[in-house]
Amino acid sequence: MNIKNILHVSVISTNIDRTKAFYEGVLDLPLSPHRPAMSFAGVWYELGGNQQLHILCLPNPEAGLHRPAHGGRDRHIALGVDSLDALCRKLDQAGVSYTLSRSGRPALFCRDPDDNALEFVQTGD
Repeated sequence: MNIKNILHVSVISTNIDRTKAFYEGVLDLPLSPHRPAMSFAGVWYELGGNQQLHILCLPNPEAGLHRPAHGGRDRHIALGVDSLDALCRKLDQAGVSYTLSRSGRPALFCRDPDDNALEFVQTGD
């Protein structure tokens, strides 16, 4: 048995409209039409290839937990982008704070409206 890739990652949202505004409005992620009817609200986003980001609108089991200021010191999802400059402009325009990678790599960290940490790495693809 060999693990071949990541198919999806799930994060929790407590307000699906606010979360959709971030992932669709700020990050421009396309909705997936493949999410089946479920017992809770949510959305799936296509990340390219056969990969998705699943947003689960459920109570946060870690509500009130202190998260590190820098997302690189927390659980996070790493996503490849073609231009960090373009992403910085979008985040600045939306008032989303971020920190640059402390390793010197072309990467930055931010948090979504539910405090989920996201890393964006410029891949050049």
